[in-house]
Amino acid sequence: MRAIALRIFAVSALATIWTLLWGRFTIPDIVVGVVVATLILVLLPLPPVPVQGRVHPLAMLQLAGLFAWYLLVSSFQLMWLAIKPGPPPLTGVLRVPVNIKSDLVLVLASAITTLIPGSIVLEIDQVRRILYCHVIDAGSARSVERFLAQVAQVERLLIAAFERDDEWQPAGGTA
Repeated sequence: MRAIALRIFAVSALATIWTLLWGRFTIPDIVVGVVVATLILVLLPLPPVPVQGRVHPLAMLQLAGLFAWYLLVSSFQLMWLAIKPGPPPLTGVLRVPVNIKSDLVLVLASAITTLIPGSIVLEIDQVRRILYCHVIDAGSARSVERFLAQVAQVERLLIAAFERDDEWQPAGGTA
């Protein structure tokens, strides 16, 4: 039943993207979007992603709130860096180790870090669980520590939302 629900969700999401790309919501566009989405999922299947643990809605809500806050604060920090007098800020690539177990949650951490203005994940070391992040303001120890604390807080909430130790079980394990 869960597999069917996931397929319906995937077809719906792809069909929605199709109609958004065309810029109009007409019955023919929606039908063609469903057909194209179904063809994509049948002809180009992705391997299954092992998902362990449970989702905790309160931690997800906290993560969403923190993400929104970081979007706001980082946008203002970038605005200030763009208009302040003086030389441009020093940029750098930082190596950020994380304690995330699941590949899926590791990708979520990478996506959230990239979506926050001022940083982008350049590489994920899947084996050693390290994110290599380009940071716009890496000119002082304070700004580097602020970025590392930001990633650590996102990581902590992702673990609370998806990977609690008492519920975690490696892929292929039994409950």
